[in-house]
Amino acid sequence: MKNWAGNVTFGTERHVMPGTIDELSELVSRSPKIKVQGSKHSFNTIADSSDTLVSLKKFDQIGEPDPETRSVRIGGGVTYGELAVHLQERGWAVSNLASLPHISVIGACATATHGSGRTNKNLSNQLLDLEVMGQDGNIRQIAAGSPEAKLAAVGLGAIGLITTATVRIEPTYQVQQWVYEDLPFDVLTSYFDAVSSHGYSLSLFTKWTGDTVDQMWVKERTGGLFEGRSECFGAKRATEKLHPLKEMDPVNCTDQLGVPGPWSERLAHFKLEFTPSAGEELQSEFFVDFKCATEAITALRKLGSELAPLLFVSEIRFVAADDLPMSPAYSTDIVALHFTWRPMWDQVRAVLPKIEAALAPFGARPHFGKLFTMSPTRLAEVYPRISELKAYAHEVDPEGKFMNEFLTNRVFTNRQS
Repeated sequence: MKNWAGNVTFGTERHVMPGTIDELSELVSRSPKIKVQGSKHSFNTIADSSDTLVSLKKFDQIGEPDPETRSVRIGGGVTYGELAVHLQERGWAVSNLASLPHISVIGACATATHGSGRTNKNLSNQLLDLEVMGQDGNIRQIAAGSPEAKLAAVGLGAIGLITTATVRIEPTYQVQQWVYEDLPFDVLTSYFDAVSSHGYSLSLFTKWTGDTVDQMWVKERTGGLFEGRSECFGAKRATEKLHPLKEMDPVNCTDQLGVPGPWSERLAHFKLEFTPSAGEELQSEFFVDFKCATEAITALRKLGSELAPLLFVSEIRFVAADDLPMSPAYSTDIVALHFTWRPMWDQVRAVLPKIEAALAPFGARPHFGKLFTMSPTRLAEVYPRISELKAYAHEVDPEGKFMNEFLTNRVFTNRQS
């Protein structure tokens, strides 16, 4: 079995899909090693196992929204697409979504996956209290707001199996989306604060060559119908619907051209009903503090001639600061520099160290679920609270049942595999 992108072949033939807590508990208690397989959307081996891979797809329950606590209870196998439909039908919403709605809620949160928007925190911040199955098959309760909950929210799959979670919600809202073309790079870097603050959610698509950013996707949260301006910081408003790859058919992209719709049909880049079966792409992503983002962007442009032949597209996104120890936005607003690569791993592997070196002066830290070559020593420098998660993982899983080769050798050095 392979991951969504097809670049990882999982290290075990034992794939199990229990249907009840009792079945899951028995499986966990008798498995020497076990990892949860979400939507298989990680591009490295962070979710691999040498013994047992478990799917929580049958843990797909979604409760009724609680208007008093503004929360909803979900099972560990629920996807954002499923949650979005459920909430919208009942007049509720979440504040943020990732680009693809088919990913699992718990899996996305485990690696601090995010959408975009200067005021939007990553998806892990939507989690409140949790139920986690430990190495002995028993459930422990983790209270919302506790130090344990903040570590577990971005737990990298190292602290047990999250079987149930409470998710923060809010009343439903409308969103309009416009796309603008050819944003001058010099305008972006000269007026970075103003450009990045435009819209509720903002994504910039580029291949790092030329004088302009190819596309600027602006999602406005509105209470009524507004007309998008014809020009935005020198970029021209598109007159037809576009795909991030301009040569691709935009049929699966969420509606643009200012057509209003619910958050569930606009915040993601792709429609809820579009569930890709194979990626045929690779992905990397690095995060830098907002205050040094223009310098980081300038550094990447110098590599443009090497990056462009390997890229489908690159995306610049924005994430608000939070207080989750393993979040790349811990205590600081960040800018995400995302790379969607052609399936050319040898060439991508050769260029990744150049990207990491160019971004090193800015303290760039990688997305844990995507491709990077950074050493464990450097990873601990840019994620200084890794030691806290390592200690917590050892406390709740002293035998290392939820560990694997990636966590042992790439993240938690000197930890049993």
